[in-house]
Amino acid sequence: MVDRDKEWEFYLRSLSSIARDSNDPASDPSLLHSVKKLHELCKSEKSENLIARVYPQLNKIFQRSVASISQSQSSNGLLLLAILQFFLDYGDVVLHDADPSLRAFFRSCLSREFADHVVAEATLDFLNVNKRKLSTSFSTLLPQFFPLLLKLIAWNGEKLEKSFLRVFPGLMSPGSFLQLFPSLVDLPILVVALEKVERSSGSLLGSSIASIQQSAAPEMLLALMDEAYTGSTIGDGEADSESEDSNAMAAADPLFLELLKDENDGLAQRHWTSPGMAAALQAALSTPQSDRLKEALKLTPRLLDLYFAIALRDVNNSLICALIPLLMARNSTLFPDKIFSYEVQKRLLEFMLAAFDRSPDFIALLKKPIVDRLAEAYDSHAKTELALQLCWAIGEHGGGGASQKDAARELFESLELLLYENLSSSRLGLRESDSNSGSATFGKSSQSRLLCFVVTAIAKLATHHRELLPRARVCLAKVARSRISDARVWRRARDYLGLMNEPAICTSVLGPSRPSRGGMQDPGTVSWNEGGTKMIAHIPFYILSEQEGPPFHDFSFSDLLPQRESDL
Repeated sequence: MVDRDKEWEFYLRSLSSIARDSNDPASDPSLLHSVKKLHELCKSEKSENLIARVYPQLNKIFQRSVASISQSQSSNGLLLLAILQFFLDYGDVVLHDADPSLRAFFRSCLSREFADHVVAEATLDFLNVNKRKLSTSFSTLLPQFFPLLLKLIAWNGEKLEKSFLRVFPGLMSPGSFLQLFPSLVDLPILVVALEKVERSSGSLLGSSIASIQQSAAPEMLLALMDEAYTGSTIGDGEADSESEDSNAMAAADPLFLELLKDENDGLAQRHWTSPGMAAALQAALSTPQSDRLKEALKLTPRLLDLYFAIALRDVNNSLICALIPLLMARNSTLFPDKIFSYEVQKRLLEFMLAAFDRSPDFIALLKKPIVDRLAEAYDSHAKTELALQLCWAIGEHGGGGASQKDAARELFESLELLLYENLSSSRLGLRESDSNSGSATFGKSSQSRLLCFVVTAIAKLATHHRELLPRARVCLAKVARSRISDARVWRRARDYLGLMNEPAICTSVLGPSRPSRGGMQDPGTVSWNEGGTKMIAHIPFYILSEQEGPPFHDFSFSDLLPQRESDL
């Protein structure tokens, strides 16, 4: 017991001396050890008197360390994390609100030391150890600083992936949900930006990148943006300040400032759709990919998997509905790496369809952005694929449900317009301007696939909303008669026309895949008590395909339906 008293008195005097005399506490290598030992003694002794004696010294050291970070030549991260752990463990005893201290750590220390692997790993371990307390008592902390934590994982890569994935759910809140999505998708571009900063200004350690936004002379930032997004340098554009390169650089300026920020300050527009930005993304691939960038390209899809899983489980419908237009906009504006684009687009479309399946009324609420995306169906392969999935969702969910008559009509008209455009000479088959036979063949196949989806959506939408049946029959009849189209398209239209003449079968084949609130039966089932008067069946498309002439089976429906006792 005497030895224990001597031990904590020794460490306490050491702490008091440093708190009183040192302007740069982190420069003393023994301080971190003293802090940890005193913390251990407070835990083992469970003495409020000891805690009360240690706290003032730690608080003074913390404040002095934060104030001296910009001039310090030593790393402060591990020391501040050790003191923060004491504040969290004994804040209730000493009546210390740790929130300002936590925010000071993120703003003053982590913003300068996120590139230090030891500090980054210790920070994630600290967040994981205190996950429950942070989520209950400081629930806005991680959502506010998620851009800084993304910089941490972007720079340190897969080595810290497991720890970061455990922290990740804490980054999501109603105030950060929408803002987090574009930041995740742009993780590879963030790596490019950080690497450019390092090459232009030296090591990322010890300087706050976010301070560039308040810099009075941001020449370095302008130079790195010009190089990253146009492939040139500031000097290349001095001769003609009105050149296109200079304009592209200016357009990229807000994007880089947005990427390199440390805190969540709202959903900002990212300028990905301009021609200059498209050229900038291609310029990012003009040099071999670094190991850090390769890791970011692999890590981003896995982060999106977790993001979407949490969204479907915990996020309310209003936020998910607001997210879907962002998905549509970003589906075709991604880092230009084929494998990365494929993996991300796959996840975006899967989540969008899952959201529509959970809440079909989203389709009616979002009819304007959906119509806009259908109009862009031929602008690129990514936009074509998005249009395909939207067509499927429109048909599958009846344009938002049986009560959404107006929305269903507007969506039907958009599908109708898309169909007629493709039947006209300007959209038919191969475009006359296509000279490359390979790309022309792909274009024709893509067009035929889209037309099949459009035809199916029209038939299904009319099945849900029977007031649209006359217009649907006209559309399908035009397609069925237009033998100039791909055979798969007009044969499908012909099959649907035949189905529409058999309402009971049509409802089962083209109706919803699950019962609606109105009580429609499941597809593929037979209501046996109505078997004597109604024919109800679910006929898969592969049975309908390529089948012409008389029935190919040798049974009748009376063989399948049991006879009523009164008929025996």
